[in-house]
Amino acid sequence: MQGPKAAGCLLRRVPPCILRAAMTETEATPAGGRRNVLILASSLALNMTAISIMVVVSALVGQMLAENKALATLPFSLQFIGTMAISFPISMLMQRFGRRFGFTLGAMLGVFAGAIMVVAVYLGDFWLFALGNALVGAANGVAQFYRFAAAEVSSAAFRPKAISLVLAGGVVAAIFGPELAKWSIDLLNPYIFAGCFVVVMALNLAAVGLLQALRIPGLTLAQRKETGRPLSAIVRQPAYIVSVIGGISAFSVMIMVMTATPLAMVACGHAFEDAAFVIQWHALGMFAPSFVTGHLIARFGVLNIMFVGVAMFAGCIATNLAGIDVFNFWLANLLLGVGWNFLFIGSSTLLTETHTPAERGKAQGLNDFLVFGIVAVCSFAAGALHSILGWAAVNLGGILPAVAILIALVWLRGHRRAAVPAS
Repeated sequence: MQGPKAAGCLLRRVPPCILRAAMTETEATPAGGRRNVLILASSLALNMTAISIMVVVSALVGQMLAENKALATLPFSLQFIGTMAISFPISMLMQRFGRRFGFTLGAMLGVFAGAIMVVAVYLGDFWLFALGNALVGAANGVAQFYRFAAAEVSSAAFRPKAISLVLAGGVVAAIFGPELAKWSIDLLNPYIFAGCFVVVMALNLAAVGLLQALRIPGLTLAQRKETGRPLSAIVRQPAYIVSVIGGISAFSVMIMVMTATPLAMVACGHAFEDAAFVIQWHALGMFAPSFVTGHLIARFGVLNIMFVGVAMFAGCIATNLAGIDVFNFWLANLLLGVGWNFLFIGSSTLLTETHTPAERGKAQGLNDFLVFGIVAVCSFAAGALHSILGWAAVNLGGILPAVAILIALVWLRGHRRAAVPAS
């Protein structure tokens, strides 16, 4: 039990002033909003901790079970396929039956996925394990909508902070996930790794119980009957276009560089422990800024913070190209995580400005379908790109999406300035 205890000690090192500021701010939300945001943040922490365990062990189990070792990373890639596949249907389902129903269904998928993977290890069945990974991805796809639910129970001014606070739950995952993976790897000996998937089941089951306390008002009968604008009209909005490009850019650069980093570090002669250290700091970079990102957006504006995210990506690519020391990998992945945080929270905030309650199902569903569809492609491509063309090519490949969101942000800023009448 030393792993979880050590993780708890690290978690308590988050400065109390930051935590108090975050909790005080939630009182700016409508009645019940503070409680709902806390439940959503805690539920995402449980989900992301399960995902963090999968990041640590999925490829290793795939290699253990696959006859063709070239397929070792296929189960992990199928997680992104699962996330993409469920995005649109679950969004429309929640539009009809409410957030709590959809989120509970997603957490139950996580429980079922963990059970399937335990059986797969017991039977030594690679394809059953791959199915479990796809269902884990589907559960994660449902959890991606927690950020939108937090925005819906918050005042307009507090929405970016609510989204940010929910994603702050990922800090718990960055600390606890690797520790729980190490603690549970031999839990069900002689079936190595099976214990990890029992923990995945337990985390998702805890989320099922926690989500029952969620109280988000469903749409009224009139709102459910109203279809709103056609989807084609929604997606033509400049803010919607930029939110989609921002989400795609944030994830594509992050997935390409992060996925290839351990491969590059081992190829450069660094120890596995060094690679694990770098990835853990990358995860902290992804989620720790969430305690303040919403405040920064409220203070400086969403587009300015997204511009900073692009600058972080540029710093990441430049640092990786500058050298192959552990310090280069560490600093680059830290910048990569923070850049992802600024761009993803900024893009999510922009998206909430583009639809009415009656339109949110199709608007949010299409956004996540497009974003995670591209992520699935990038997850497949990163390893191949590194294997064929090398580490430098992986980083140079990140320039295109970074430039795409930079151009999109400049375009949106110009569009908004042109829309403001001269005084």
